[in-house]
Formats: sequence, structure tokens, C-alpha cells
Amino acid sequence: MTNKISRITVNAERTYDTVIGTNLLGELPAMLGESVKKVLIVHPEALEASAQAVREDLLAQGFEALLAVIPDAEEAKNIQVVAFAWQILGQSDFTRSDAIVSLGGGSTTDVAGFIAATWLRGIKVVHIPTTLLAMVDAAVGGKTGINTAEGKNLVGSFHSPSGVLCDLASLESLPKWDFVAGLGEIIKTGFIADPVILDIVEEHAEQLRNWPDSAPELGDVVRELVERSVAVKARVVSADLKEADLREILNYGHTFGHAIELVERYSWRHGAAVSVGMVFVAELARLAGKLDDATVERTRSILQSVGLPVTYRGDRWEQLLQAMRRDKKSRGDMLRFVILEEIGKPVRLEGPDPMLLVSAYAEVSGEAPVKSNKVFL
Repeated sequence: MTNKISRITVNAERTYDTVIGTNLLGELPAMLGESVKKVLIVHPEALEASAQAVREDLLAQGFEALLAVIPDAEEAKNIQVVAFAWQILGQSDFTRSDAIVSLGGGSTTDVAGFIAATWLRGIKVVHIPTTLLAMVDAAVGGKTGINTAEGKNLVGSFHSPSGVLCDLASLESLPKWDFVAGLGEIIKTGFIADPVILDIVEEHAEQLRNWPDSAPELGDVVRELVERSVAVKARVVSADLKEADLREILNYGHTFGHAIELVERYSWRHGAAVSVGMVFVAELARLAGKLDDATVERTRSILQSVGLPVTYRGDRWEQLLQAMRRDKKSRGDMLRFVILEEIGKPVRLEGPDPMLLVSAYAEVSGEAPVKSNKVFL
């Protein structure tokens, strides 16, 4: 992996940089700014050693730094965890001139961002994502949120970070299925906005599927995929921070994917659920006469080529439909989906015929593949 640093600027309610490279910890003090005195580092238990290293570095720079350990994955995204962090902030006298630093995957980013957004109606947050999914999705864009029993990310706010540090070295130890799941979000950005991403993934599919054994030879490939995916999200978020219009395209595959996550009680990795969601909306678009057969087949083949699932069990339609009706993109009783008319041309499909939905579900359902999906649990 070449030792270079890339900066991608996001222009939201504040302008901030996503920095991509290695050995980036020296960038953190400038992102926090001179006014910050106290920093709460929010991290899962598995990253205790890394969090201590960040804390020691901040202490050496003159900051007062504390640690808040939260559960792993989606278990962190609940109001009890948020209340725990609020208690630390209150007892430590955090003011509006202090800050949060998140260290971890997408769930850590989501909940830490929400903590920052809600404490004193908003304090600074800097994200240090450690997974592929978090780097290309959760850390960039300012969406924060927690889950409820009724659905994923139903409680949240828009709160842009002061900066994002994507240290690619952290990916070298990322378990295979976490890495592969992150590819789901990267492939999504390829379909909605940057077809070169799809070409790169197809060219290197076998190596990507064999992560982390292939990490030494794939460093520059992964760097380009991250850079391109972040650039897509930065362009979209800069134009539409609060999902009034354009930003909805980033939800390609997410309506059905979020429904899978809810029905499976968040036991599926996000990128894997989105992978099936992309096949669902590709089939839906084809059935609605909007998308050609070749693009639908390419959707299946590219996802399968890296080891992502493209099917889901066939006996959950009513639960999935109920979950989709609670989706944030729905309006009243009308379901809304982001579909493709062609690669790079996403559009909205509102209120599709219920029979089209059932038919699209039939195209992604099947009992045999369920067992193979367990690697994503």
C-alpha cells in the first residue's frame, strides 16, 4: 500500500474533510480544534488497546481524554447506551466547547454521533472508523441514530462531524466477512453513481473475497475503492444533507435490507442485508419495466463474486412488508424505493403494485441458500 494521504471535502452545515491513508492520528488534534479541552472516546470493548493509544496521544497533546466502552455492533444502538454516555458527560462537566471521538465500526459511529448531537444540543464529533462499512458509509454524511424495537435508525438526527479519519491499516486485521459485508456498500455506490467501482470489483473479485490473506497485494485497490465510494457520498451529501431529495439515492437496496435486519433482529451484517436488498430492487425495477435483464444479472453476479448473499428465505413476506412500511422513506401508506433505470441513473419508484413486490420477493426467496448466509450472522 502506497503511503499517501487523500482528503475529500464534504460541504454540509459545516465543511469537513474525510482523510484517507495510514498513520493518521496526528491529524486528530487539528480536527478537534483549539477550543476543545475534554474528549470522550467512545469505543467497543474489542478496541480497548486502540482506544488507549488514542487517549494517550490526546493526553500528550494537552487534552483531557476519557473512555466510554459500549457494546459491539447493533447492540450499542439503544437509548440505554446513550444514557450511559450522557451520564459520563454530565459527571465530567463536558461543555459545548468539548468533543466526542468515535473509534469503531458503523454502529459505534451512529451512536457516538447521536450522543454528540444530543449533548447540549450538539457538540463536536470526530469519527475514526475501523471497518470498511464505516469508512464508506456510516462515518461520512452526518447521519446519526439508534434503533428501537420497531425498526432500525428510527430515532436520530443529522449532525455532521468535524472530520473523519479513515486509517486503511485498520482494515488489514478486519475479519473476512466484515470486510466482504463492507463491499456491499461500495458496490452500491458503483451502481448508483460510479460504474468504475463495479469494474474494479469485478476485476479483483477473487482477491477481495479472500481478504485478509490478500491484503498485502490489494492495498492500492482497496484505497481506490474507499476513495471513490467516499467521493460519491461526499458529492451527494454536499448537495442534500437532510435527505430532502438527492440523498435518497444512497438508500439504494436499503428499504428491503433494513427490513431483513429488523426481521432477523439485527443478526445480519448491514452490508449483507443491503446486498439482498439491491437484488430485490433490481428485480422490482425489471418487473416494472424500468431496468434491463443484463443489469439485473450483473447485480447478482458481482455480489456473488465477492461472496455476498443474493437470496433470502421465502417465508417472511408479511414481516418484511410490515417492516418496510415503517421505513423512513415511506410516506403515509405509500412505499417508496430507490431503483435504477440504468447503471448510474437512480430514480424513485413510489407506490408500486403490490403484486410487483410479491413477484420481486419471489425472485430473491429460496430455502436452500439460507444456510450459506449464516456466515453473515
